[in-house]
Amino acid sequence: MRALAREQFDEKTGWQAGALCLVLPLAGSLGVMALPDVPLTVAITAAAWALMRAMAGHRLREWFWLGLALGACWLAHYRAAMPVLAGVLLLLITPRGRGQWRRPGLWFAMGVAGLGLVPLAISNWQQGGAGVTFQVVERNPWQFHADALAQPLEQAIACTPLLYALLLWAAWRCWRRRGDGAPWDVIGVYSAGFIVLYFVLGLFADDVRFRAHWPLPGYLPLLAVLPVLLREGAPWRRGWIAAAVALAMAGQLGGLAYLGLAASREQGAGMLAGFKAFPTRFVGWRESGDATRALLAQHPGVVVADNFMMAAEIDFQLGGSVPVYVLDSPLNAKHGRAPQLAAWQRDETALRRLHGGAPMLLVVDEKALRVHDRASWLRTLCGRVAGPLPLRRLDLYDGRRRVSFYAGRVPSALPVSPAADERCTVWQWAHDAESARY
Repeated sequence: MRALAREQFDEKTGWQAGALCLVLPLAGSLGVMALPDVPLTVAITAAAWALMRAMAGHRLREWFWLGLALGACWLAHYRAAMPVLAGVLLLLITPRGRGQWRRPGLWFAMGVAGLGLVPLAISNWQQGGAGVTFQVVERNPWQFHADALAQPLEQAIACTPLLYALLLWAAWRCWRRRGDGAPWDVIGVYSAGFIVLYFVLGLFADDVRFRAHWPLPGYLPLLAVLPVLLREGAPWRRGWIAAAVALAMAGQLGGLAYLGLAASREQGAGMLAGFKAFPTRFVGWRESGDATRALLAQHPGVVVADNFMMAAEIDFQLGGSVPVYVLDSPLNAKHGRAPQLAAWQRDETALRRLHGGAPMLLVVDEKALRVHDRASWLRTLCGRVAGPLPLRRLDLYDGRRRVSFYAGRVPSALPVSPAADERCTVWQWAHDAESARY
């Protein structure tokens, strides 16, 4: 951000843009979790910078960097489609943009960017289009849901309200000045494209998973022009930006303090979970891994988890020392992991084919699914493990997370088609534990 703003304006603006990037909570804390949004955001910002340079100088080197950045976007996430779409809008509705269609550098950049699609195409071809199907069809209802109208409120909280208002104001000013040429046209169309298109998409797309970070790449270029716009205005704007930066810093420091507390082994995370201020999915993994290790020594066999998240916890805690198989939970399909588990030979079909009749240690996260889905899933587990024998239960954080362990044998029958049974030991044990709470 510093380099982008310095090149378009001056050294002072560069440092101001870099500082604003650090205090913007969405940007400053983005790398805490190992998600593809980290390289995606870096690559999109690099693409915007390269596009500004390419349109100003028309040197092949800048077009190459643009293609390289867009290719990295495709390697990171399917949402690489958004910077491409925003770029197409820029090339269609601005005078400078329309002049680029005749320049060979643009087509050279698109050719380089297309190389990033090759692994994506190969993966989807090998898995029968599973990746595209999940991202485009399965995870999105494609029906209007009015709750998504709250997106601006979510963004205001994620960015802090005053800074969010300034970003929207900067986007509007850049859009109005898009006819003035560089850099207003690129930033105005690029940023407005991200903000508006993601808002419209959010009205019909996935409303279950966290998505507050989606428009972030559209905010970042605005940080480069915000200091310039504020210097051009009335003196009262200095007070506004001071208040906005102070509030953003407080939000950023508060967020980092929360994350630091959550990362302080089980004490901090446990305290937050106890106050219901931290997802239970992020706690208890040490206990479940340690219990699996101890029980595996007493009951040797194939380690099997009832869903992919539980399997990931155990695999991480055991350091990959033994393969961990996964039952065909609805959670695997919901998060698009079922095709990958099949490709890794870690799904239930591979388990029965490779280890049919072998002893197994089953680990069940009894509260992984939503309340209305739990019973139907748990009742099928007796058809997925032969003769389940309860071994141990972890009741964590006042029952907000409950993990149970069973010894049994791997069934051999294929295909996998277990029926639900009210008499299933796994279901009854889970039901009794939940009833005892009340």
